[in-house]
Amino acid sequence: MSNRKIYLLMVLSAFFWSGAFIAGKLSVPFIPTFTLTFLRFFIATTILYFVLKSKDKSNYQLTKKDIPIFLFTGIVGMFGYHVFFFTALKYTTAINSSLIGATNPIITAILCIIFLKDKITFKRAIGIILSFTGVFLTITNANLSTMQTLSLNKGDLLMFIAVCLWAAYSVFSKVVLHKFSPLILTFYSFLFCTIFLIPFVIYERPWTFINQVPYYSFLAVVYMSIFASVIGYLVQQISIKQIGPSKTSIFINLVPIFSIILSVTILKESISAVKVFTALLIITGVYICQKN
Repeated sequence: MSNRKIYLLMVLSAFFWSGAFIAGKLSVPFIPTFTLTFLRFFIATTILYFVLKSKDKSNYQLTKKDIPIFLFTGIVGMFGYHVFFFTALKYTTAINSSLIGATNPIITAILCIIFLKDKITFKRAIGIILSFTGVFLTITNANLSTMQTLSLNKGDLLMFIAVCLWAAYSVFSKVVLHKFSPLILTFYSFLFCTIFLIPFVIYERPWTFINQVPYYSFLAVVYMSIFASVIGYLVQQISIKQIGPSKTSIFINLVPIFSIILSVTILKESISAVKVFTALLIITGVYICQKN
């Protein structure tokens, strides 16, 4: 596959990922957090199982030593991130959550500096400062009184926690990918997350509300499972293999741009000059950090 096709597929994946913020907003009012997360990963795990059978001929079998690894990736990276992500969408806008989500490469870079002994350069430091400034202005809406009283948006803070969990999963994945293929790591992370969610789903008693969920919420779940999870992850894996992780991660910068466009057109969320400015700060910071 040519690099040009990879670039086009990664742009498409960024679009799919941005759509997850819209799909989440259409789902969280009707489907509780644990049930919503379970449905997304149950569908995605089922699809990935057949993809794994057809694409990965190694037919990898789990060992006892693998269980702690997939417990971490499944609980922290999948369960933790998405529970905080869906909960955040109850209290904040899709635009805000996507802007904060765009700092994922920055948080990942910081964790790599701390745990993997990556070097911090002047450019990387500038990129981190710019991105965090953008996040802070997003959370406070650049309101001076909010900054003075530290009365922050609950949903934005939850989204920031979600990003930190996802970054921890990404850094941990770098450590264990020498043992597993990206497809196997993703599949078993999905599987462990799905299994871990079962008691939480039972607690939410989905049989009491499932008939009242509108059809478009179910369509949103299917969208998140197929397009944002399965297709997005697989394209990302192909891209990492062919053009490398650094170039691949640059496409994350497109997610908040697509999210803003979709949020305004579909959800009718308002866009202000402050949001545009904070988006530019975050994207510029991420770009500087990755370019370095």
